[in-house]
Amino acid sequence: MASWNSVPLHVLYEVLGWFAFVCWSISFYPQVILNYRRKSVVGLNFDFVFLNLTKHSSYLVYNATLYFSSAVQKQYRDNYGHNEMIPVAPNDVAFSAHAVLLTAITLLQIAIYERGSQKVSKIAILIVSAAWLTAAICFFVALPKHHWLWLLFIFNGIQVCMTVIKYIPQAVMNFMRKSTEGWSIGNILLDFSGGLANYGQMLMQSIDQHSWVNFYGNIGKLLLSLVSVAFDILFMCQHYLLYPAKKRSKAESPVEDGHGGDEKRDRHLEQDPSPSVAQNV
Repeated sequence: MASWNSVPLHVLYEVLGWFAFVCWSISFYPQVILNYRRKSVVGLNFDFVFLNLTKHSSYLVYNATLYFSSAVQKQYRDNYGHNEMIPVAPNDVAFSAHAVLLTAITLLQIAIYERGSQKVSKIAILIVSAAWLTAAICFFVALPKHHWLWLLFIFNGIQVCMTVIKYIPQAVMNFMRKSTEGWSIGNILLDFSGGLANYGQMLMQSIDQHSWVNFYGNIGKLLLSLVSVAFDILFMCQHYLLYPAKKRSKAESPVEDGHGGDEKRDRHLEQDPSPSVAQNV
């Protein structure tokens, strides 16, 4: 069983990991609170939430299984070396469980609150169905010889694909409207900070162990942060550089404005049929 060589690096590893957890976790709440206050989900992209649930569910399967299953940990060490540390930390499991819970709550809000004419698209349903069908087929392929580590890599691939797909509608909508109105830059900054902290955490472990297996041995976590940070940079460029003249005034901001801002945004969304994507990771 691998152990830490440096106490300071271990402490920094834990601090960075829980900092990433806090940043990523907080980013879920503004949308949930906004939905509750308005008793409406008008303007929330249902496809985003639907895809996000699959993304976080597959990530939870990967993290929880690799962290708690001794059989899978043995397969990991057989593949990457018996002196290697498991590349999943407690904060990874906590974040995944929290993300699934908050995304499920958002879906419940979609079911019970005013949603206008919005609905989940057939394309999103097809993508999610294909993802879980792939996971089911791979499970039965892995079952005879207990290739659980390979199966976990499949779940990792699913969550990376979902991460890429879920951001695209918002990026395209910003480009088409030449505006980032309705998209919370605060959530993007939190997501960006969490992604950088996640990389820092992985780096601390690699430096301590004198090995880069932590990166390529957990390619899903690596790609998750890479994709998220890349889209965060894109959104920040759109918000601050490409479309600064279209930024929301304080009088129109739903966060600063309370209910008045919400009502203005609702009227704007009723005129603009293109829905905005949910404000979370």
